[in-house]
Amino acid sequence: MQPYFFPYIGYFQLINAVDEFVFYDDVNFMKKSYINRNSILVNQKAFQFTIPLKKASQNKLIKDVEVSVDQKWFNDFLKTLEHAYKSAPFYQEVLQIVEAVFNSDYKNIAELSVISVTEVCRYLDIDCKFSVSSVDYSNTKNLAKTERLIAITQQSGKQIYVNAIGGRSLYNKNEFKAHDIDLIFIETQDLKYEQFGDEFVQFLSILDVLMFNSKQDLNIMLNQYIHK
Repeated sequence: MQPYFFPYIGYFQLINAVDEFVFYDDVNFMKKSYINRNSILVNQKAFQFTIPLKKASQNKLIKDVEVSVDQKWFNDFLKTLEHAYKSAPFYQEVLQIVEAVFNSDYKNIAELSVISVTEVCRYLDIDCKFSVSSVDYSNTKNLAKTERLIAITQQSGKQIYVNAIGGRSLYNKNEFKAHDIDLIFIETQDLKYEQFGDEFVQFLSILDVLMFNSKQDLNIMLNQYIHK
């Protein structure tokens, strides 16, 4: 999967379902995607935040798009989180995760997004091997989309490739089966939890889920999906 910045819970369900998760950082950057943006809950509505970038272009690979975060932007982001979640039960714990991510060593949006994911996994004690396609599977770079996924799976020594449910429109199980690989899709179940208001706002960043739920509750949610 492309590295997304503090993605939704389904992304973490995918990580939790596998032995090895590969960050796809050497494919083209997509504007208006979840690579550098997501949504949190502000005044009972979804509010989109965006990580500023330098000369972002769909002609660049994700790993080649630099981040343009300065202290002012970061302070404003922290103020937004405080305004939105200060009274949430796990605000302080999540704030520490956010600060650890931005205080880490990163140069591009791929690295920053990867860190946002791995820090959440560390907090939730998700046991998974993380790889980066441009580093660990660079020899597959020139293959077509499906062929590359098959090659990565074979090179990793695995027999099962797990993808999010959206991949059903892109990949054919028979193509993988021809190479003795089982292709499985997972679909997130309808997850709801207590937010501030009576009406639940869905499809928000994992930050929102973390703000309102304990580690124990989240570990239950991580397994609330179905195979297809």
